[in-house]
Amino acid sequence: MEQKRLNKAISDTGFCSRREADSLIDAGRVKVNGSPALMGMKVTPEDEITVDGKTVSKKPPMVYIALNKPRGIECTTDRRTRDNIVDFVKHKERIFPVGRLDKDSEGLILMTNDGDIVNKILRARNNHEKEYIVKVDRPYDDAFLRKMSKGVPILDTVTRECHVERIYKDTFRIILTQGLNRQIRRMTEYLGYRVVSLKRIRIMNITLGSLETGKWRNLSPLELNGLESLLKDSEKTYTP
Repeated sequence: MEQKRLNKAISDTGFCSRREADSLIDAGRVKVNGSPALMGMKVTPEDEITVDGKTVSKKPPMVYIALNKPRGIECTTDRRTRDNIVDFVKHKERIFPVGRLDKDSEGLILMTNDGDIVNKILRARNNHEKEYIVKVDRPYDDAFLRKMSKGVPILDTVTRECHVERIYKDTFRIILTQGLNRQIRRMTEYLGYRVVSLKRIRIMNITLGSLETGKWRNLSPLELNGLESLLKDSEKTYTP
């Protein structure tokens, strides 16, 4: 029978993160089959896990949603942060965002309680595409598009080559396969422009479509199947 570390077993139920589970175990608040839990111990699906006497071993249903995030919402699970994304969505399950969109940006962000799929999407070496529509503060020339697509030196590195195409004289489409902090804003600033608006419209096979700003929807079975297919050979990484 499959065994897993206790902190992961608790995290997989959606009750809390692995780090938080370690704190609960260390504080003596966790029991396995009625006995005090030990840090690092392994459990099976047959074991009963309780926290403060409450059973948490039943795994909640998996949730996968697409949100059209408006400006002003922070992509954090810290409920102490004003306008955090968790309170904005108000989902009945404990879900968290896949990656980030900065507070001043809008558009597509995925939210889930499936930690494995989060890690696969976020691991940079997996080269998963994310598509954005960006408007800058003044008209740009062809040299700007070439420089953006070939790579820009930011954050002590040079961005990967990417696809950039003109939409209007001050608006362009960009497809990235990495997610450096405020990457597009930093790239345009390096070239002497300022982002006026930034909207993500696609993550891999999931598109924003006609979803209204501030609304969310469940991913369809077709979208989930496509996502699982694209992630099939992706590596995972542990994210506390």
